[in-house]
Amino acid sequence: MQNNQASSGEDELIRLLLKRQSELNSLLEVTRAINKNTPTATLFQMLEVILKNYLQIGKFRFMIEKSGSFSCIAKYGGVIESPIVLNNTWKQLSKLKAPSSLRDHADKVLNTYNYFIPIYHKNKALAFALIGDFNIADDMLSNDLNFVQTLINVIVVALENKRLFRERIAAERFQREMELAVEVQNMLVPLREHKEQCVEVDAKYLPHQDIGGDYYDFFRLNENEFMWCVADVSGKGISAALLMANFQASLHGLVAIEDDLTTVVERLNKIVIRNTKGERFITLFLAKYNERTRKLCYVNAGHNPTILYADGGAVQLKLGTTMIGAFDELPFLNEGEIDVDPGSLLFNYTDGLMDLESTSNKSWDEDKMMEYVIDNGHLDPDAFNEGLMHHINNVVKGKLIDDITLLTLRIT
Repeated sequence: MQNNQASSGEDELIRLLLKRQSELNSLLEVTRAINKNTPTATLFQMLEVILKNYLQIGKFRFMIEKSGSFSCIAKYGGVIESPIVLNNTWKQLSKLKAPSSLRDHADKVLNTYNYFIPIYHKNKALAFALIGDFNIADDMLSNDLNFVQTLINVIVVALENKRLFRERIAAERFQREMELAVEVQNMLVPLREHKEQCVEVDAKYLPHQDIGGDYYDFFRLNENEFMWCVADVSGKGISAALLMANFQASLHGLVAIEDDLTTVVERLNKIVIRNTKGERFITLFLAKYNERTRKLCYVNAGHNPTILYADGGAVQLKLGTTMIGAFDELPFLNEGEIDVDPGSLLFNYTDGLMDLESTSNKSWDEDKMMEYVIDNGHLDPDAFNEGLMHHINNVVKGKLIDDITLLTLRIT
């Protein structure tokens, strides 16, 4: 009889050792799969095979935390509950911190399962599992529940590492895109100061973020004419920068072959529509000045009106059309023409200058802007722009919430 007892004890020990060896082998296979960056779906298949074939678990639900709620990411066996029902089960279980029996639970969904297995990290619930149709000897119950918890925990950690890796890659890609966008924009707006016998130019660009949607340009067409443009592209980042680059190339190409500004704007509208499928738009002020005739021709396409200062007075240049890129055909298009006397100042800006958040009791609107121009229009362009930014920063105390571009010209 003693021999029989000894033999039974040895058999039990061998069975236990084999079971532990199988558990280690299962964990090793899962770990190898994780290290090989095996797809998530394959990891779930491996988990299902281990639970079904090795542990004989007939019903399983694997819930993982996402943005404050729980989503079922793996399941098999029994009648599959709705996502809402499964998510609500956490409210019944959140106080349980260790594997627990559900056999006598009051909830009619939960009592169809045998056990609840939570996964925590630093007191934060990351996931939990529900297992049912699971019959195991009492002497092995604790061991099997701990094994299931360990196995699920390994997979949860792998999923979290995959998520963090994707976020890092996305952040690096975004950073590179922003660097490219900054490079593109720096190539688009190299001009800060320019001075000739008949014109003096000063530009200021203050991006709200690393890369914005503002664009400005100044270039000579021929011996008697020069052109400038101020524009605001909807959106930010590399897509806005690339759209600006395409817009600049299109503008330079068109004005080289077209004298009429309305034709240029119409064709720019078609180009933007073709490139963006109506998903982005551009507001712009485009002007051409003839030094010999002193005629200024312009089109304002939904942009903040340029202000012309002369002889102590100021007017807004509003004639034009709506923004480009919004309609297949512009609904109306009017070219403005005005004589510009020597000594006149032309002030161009983008809407970021008017969208400031004031931290003082000083108001800031178009009327205040006109007052500033009338009071300071006699200054040279650099002093005018510097004085305006000083006024915004120290008197209005405006907080930047969008890009600001200033382009000021003195016609001599």
